[in-house]
Amino acid sequence: MSNDIQPFRIAATDAQLDDLKLRLRHTRWPERECVDDWSQGMPLAYAQEVVAYWLERYDWRAREAGLNRFAQFKTTIDELGIHFIHVRSPHADALPLVITHGWPGSIVEFHKVIEPLTNPTAHGGDAADAFHVVCPSLPGFGFSDKPTRNGWSVQRIARAWAELMPRLGYKRYAAQGGDWGSMVTTAIGIQDPGNCVGIHLNMPIALPDPATMNDLTENEKSAIAGMQHYNDWDSGYSKQQSTRPQTVGYGLTDSPAGQLTWILEKFWSWTDCDGHPENVLTRDELLDNAMLYWLPATAASSARLYWESFRVPMTDPVTVPVGCSIFPKEIFRTSRRWAEKRFANLVFFKELTKGGHFAAFEQPETFIQEVRDCFRLMR
Repeated sequence: MSNDIQPFRIAATDAQLDDLKLRLRHTRWPERECVDDWSQGMPLAYAQEVVAYWLERYDWRAREAGLNRFAQFKTTIDELGIHFIHVRSPHADALPLVITHGWPGSIVEFHKVIEPLTNPTAHGGDAADAFHVVCPSLPGFGFSDKPTRNGWSVQRIARAWAELMPRLGYKRYAAQGGDWGSMVTTAIGIQDPGNCVGIHLNMPIALPDPATMNDLTENEKSAIAGMQHYNDWDSGYSKQQSTRPQTVGYGLTDSPAGQLTWILEKFWSWTDCDGHPENVLTRDELLDNAMLYWLPATAASSARLYWESFRVPMTDPVTVPVGCSIFPKEIFRTSRRWAEKRFANLVFFKELTKGGHFAAFEQPETFIQEVRDCFRLMR
């Protein structure tokens, strides 16, 4: 098996871009929703507005060049090609850090944090906080290969990352993640404590402790209400992707408007955006992320991670040092005492006042500070 690491650049073909425009031009629209808000899903008028922008004004070549400013590579692990950004710090004592995205995110989420993390002195920081940053695309996402066999659960992805880091020369490393990346990062902490010095999570899965139910704080009550809202009104996508990922993939792979709205509704729901995703992210950023699903046609393969991982619950003890940053508009929030129940070695815990599910994308400066503060305790 080859351990070769090959340089990679994002390079859509003209044929792909022409096909995208053709499909956008011929979108068949549903009728307008029957409400004046997002409660039935993404409003028709906004969907048409963004699709028109995508077709007429969005400059993929410029956006592609911006993403290609980061050194990217592919390597084969367990017979699967894994795409990743790898930026070495100019500071020799930098801590290697693998950062993992989730669904419906991508490496695009990290484009505002990679440079300050790797080169803090060029961005008002201290050399002692420097990281060598590795951002892989999950299997079946972005420009990583699509698994053709079952088995690529978060645990297996964690094993792949634990192979990737020493392949890059990093025997000792740290890990960070949100969404599915949080689960992969937790699995790294479980499986590779000999090499992983600690983990930081911006969506830690630490369930309410039954022993606290008669003594809940206001934040804990809010967290439980948020979980209930998600279950009742916000989790239909998850049920579909965890049970029938192939079926949902057909429409999303065929229709760019369908793929875009499937994703963009979650950016409305899960960001701290005061009712509109473009209050916190630019339209170009939102489309960049959608392009990393559209170009490689990963609707079904990305959805399949739900099918794989919901079947294998992860309850093993986490013994490495753990840090948690809790953003107020996160889907699942936990409290310090619930987190202490899940993570025996909780060394960092902070509740923030602004931000949501896509922390590095929405609140890059806060995210950078949280990562620096957390790993100062683990270096």
